[in-house]
Amino acid sequence: AELLAAARPEDGDVALLIAQMVSGARELIAGFVRDNEFGPCVMLGIGGIFTEALGDVAFRLAPLDALDAGDLIDDLANQALLGAVRGEPPVDRAALARILLALAEVGDGDERIRSIDLNPLIVADGVPVAVDALVELDG
Repeated sequence: AELLAAARPEDGDVALLIAQMVSGARELIAGFVRDNEFGPCVMLGIGGIFTEALGDVAFRLAPLDALDAGDLIDDLANQALLGAVRGEPPVDRAALARILLALAEVGDGDERIRSIDLNPLIVADGVPVAVDALVELDG
């Protein structure tokens, strides 16, 4: 109520989005890109501070099926980060595969979508949760 009350007329329409805080020690990055050479592709990588340090990313052409999504997950070189680590459960690969399949379906289904970035996907109790997303449209 305090934040909304502080809005000024020149701010235009003001709204708030309130979400549960998500925390976890591991992060992934996933996305969709419409590449000029290869066409629609889905990407998965180790995220957080390791994104640039490890450069561990993999790509698959869209559309994907469940086997493709599983292979994309398996293509990451740092598989140990997807397993049980320091008392945390392993990454739910089925949940991660569903995210990858959804990225492929949404991106491939709308020609206006140039790219989608889910960064980070925080692994909370083994489940990857998208806490930020960016969608780039043509035009």
